[in-house]
Amino acid sequence: MEEIKYKRILLKLSGRSLAGSKGFGINPDVISHISDEIESIYRLQVEIGIVIGGGNIFSGLSRNAKGMDRVAADHMGMLATIINALALQDSLEKRNIFTRVLSAIKIEEIAEPYIRRRAIRHLEKGRIVIFAAGTGNPYFTTDTAAALRAVEIEAEVILKGTRVDGVYDADPEIAKEPIKYEEVSYLEMVKKGLKALDGTAITLCMDNKIPIIVFNMLKEGNLKRIILGEKIGTRVRG
Repeated sequence: MEEIKYKRILLKLSGRSLAGSKGFGINPDVISHISDEIESIYRLQVEIGIVIGGGNIFSGLSRNAKGMDRVAADHMGMLATIINALALQDSLEKRNIFTRVLSAIKIEEIAEPYIRRRAIRHLEKGRIVIFAAGTGNPYFTTDTAAALRAVEIEAEVILKGTRVDGVYDADPEIAKEPIKYEEVSYLEMVKKGLKALDGTAITLCMDNKIPIIVFNMLKEGNLKRIILGEKIGTRVRG
């Protein structure tokens, strides 16, 4: 058995990462790749909680929601995260990985309600837990949900899987010569307005001393390298 650095993690995935180059919907090849990456650390007996966004289907902050009531739009976004969670659960269970979807809003016909002790018990039994529907409240992003769930399950680290390889001073998909940070503090993230996570999520992590690693989830092997202690992406901490 390879020596692992983290025993229990919270993996944050953006909904848009599931869409691949199309920019919307769920790309089967991408979700298969993500499942392969998750399986590679699951086989190392890492306890894995996952929070997934819904931006590939609907986001309350997107231009698609322009003119809508914000609360209604955010509720639609929560439903989008449940769709993504079920898709990822299906992909993982095809690999014989026991997976549970726990929803912050009641939708008991297709997902268990979120109960902290139940989530921890699932993790202890070797099941992957996917936390859906954000915090269950409007005006809070899935980044904040990831920070909250990480605190509640006592995760050792938040791993934010994105389409880029870390935190930059400008959007690396747009800017010509963005500067990448190898390491950055929580306060620097807020003061410099770095967009890798929102301010509420950063504050929660800072108050509870949970480090964050922002990395490229789409590059094969990155997730396992982090678990084994390699320096990948950008580390955010105090």
